[in-house]
Amino acid sequence: MLLTMKIFSFLLLILGLTAFVPKPKLTNVKLGSGLTVGVPAGFMPLPDDGIAVKYPSPRKPLAVYSDPSGRVDYSVAVRPTTFESMDYGVLLKIYKSSIQRLYSKVDFLKEDIRTVNGRDFIYFEFVSTVTDTRRGSQLAPIKKYQAVQYAIEGQQLYVFTFVAPAEEQAKWQPTAQAVMNTIALK
Repeated sequence: MLLTMKIFSFLLLILGLTAFVPKPKLTNVKLGSGLTVGVPAGFMPLPDDGIAVKYPSPRKPLAVYSDPSGRVDYSVAVRPTTFESMDYGVLLKIYKSSIQRLYSKVDFLKEDIRTVNGRDFIYFEFVSTVTDTRRGSQLAPIKKYQAVQYAIEGQQLYVFTFVAPAEEQAKWQPTAQAVMNTIALK
């Protein structure tokens, strides 16, 4: 009985302390018909020329928001797909493999199919490392903390990506998780 009371008291203490942790401040932004996302306070939209420099690709993201330092980004991309949401189990494995091929090393923190605002998403949270393997190179590895969420609507694949320097993971992880939990796609 005494042990149960101690455990219960400890749990109440932990619950009480976590209740006072400030939640990240987000601003809801409508990015098109049926898509609303939460953007961290202080993040600004990157103009088209900034997107072209930071994300050189034939298919530019739908939107990119950056913190004032330009080191942390939240992007939303839309691509055509022939897959359907019932394929999420297979896609989880395919996307995980794709992520692993993109980087020298990947440490997955979470990988899941989860429901946010009544919609299923494929979710990955990881720390990526890119190492320059050229002979004689003395460049330090680049490590990034990333949260990536995928959803299929019709014949469109939506990709939501939050990227921050790995050394700032503790600072940005609650914000990344909050951002991913505000996506409303109808």
